Amino acid sequence: MSLPTKVKIVEVSPRDGLQNEKEFIATSVKIELINRLSAAGFPNIEAVSFVSPKWVPQMADGTDVMAGIQRRPGTIYSALTPNMRGFDAARAAGIDEVVIFGAASEAFSQKNINCSIAESIARFEPVAEAAKSAGLRLRASISCSLGCPYQGETPIASVVDVAKLMLALGCDEIDVADTIGVGTAARVGQVMRAVTEVVDPSRVAGHFHDTYGQSLANILAAMEAGVSIFHTSVAGLGGCPYAKGATGNVATEDVLYMLRGLDIDTGIDLDAVVDIGQWISGHIGHKSSSRAGNALAARKAA
Repeated sequence: MSLPTKVKIVEVSPRDGLQNEKEFIATSVKIELINRLSAAGFPNIEAVSFVSPKWVPQMADGTDVMAGIQRRPGTIYSALTPNMRGFDAARAAGIDEVVIFGAASEAFSQKNINCSIAESIARFEPVAEAAKSAGLRLRASISCSLGCPYQGETPIASVVDVAKLMLALGCDEIDVADTIGVGTAARVGQVMRAVTEVVDPSRVAGHFHDTYGQSLANILAAMEAGVSIFHTSVAGLGGCPYAKGATGNVATEDVLYMLRGLDIDTGIDLDAVVDIGQWISGHIGHKSSSRAGNALAARKAA
């Protein structure tokens, strides 16, 4: 079994983790969350999104959040930017990386944005061009890469096709996302090996939701396929408001605990992340879903 010696973790809790919370979370809490994550050593934090507040009201304060954080040298701060209006706001806020997205499922694309996959990605061409012209990093996320709530299994060829389209836009990194968490290790290995035949493995990331408890196994399978970038969310926060059945992202604490056991370096302070997970869970009023985080916190308190 060949595994990487170092893994890059992209912490998505401030954006993907919080966007589905029904009660509005204070801007000051979001700022403190990002600051604490920065101090813990994360190399990349998905901080905010610049989308219409009508669609994702939780993210309406992105400009204020970015104005209030303490930036850590070496940390990339990312924002979801679905259109040029979002891009302009992101650039004004000093974002380091803009994130665009597209589905690998035609059914998902038609159901949610009423257009084909190719049409949806073509809409991002102005954003991609603007990002590259401005010298910003450009990242793309391919949703429903391992399954769709409307059509079932996603053909591997569809994922590869979308990866090629995103690569043609100039994306620096491409996320293969299991939006509804139905993926299993064997299928993840097949999808990742197919994608890394057309995209350099160093530019491919895995984004897993833990709906069926498969995320850690899926991350291991992805590493065996040559992938060394993964998205995680402290306390397992998250879910997609537009994907029926999507539960929380894989918990950062669980992933860090596994990687530490495999002697894989991340540069992130696990103890600090455990504290962050317990703290933010208290603020939003529900228990952390990280089994490792809760166990380590209980051991600390004993």
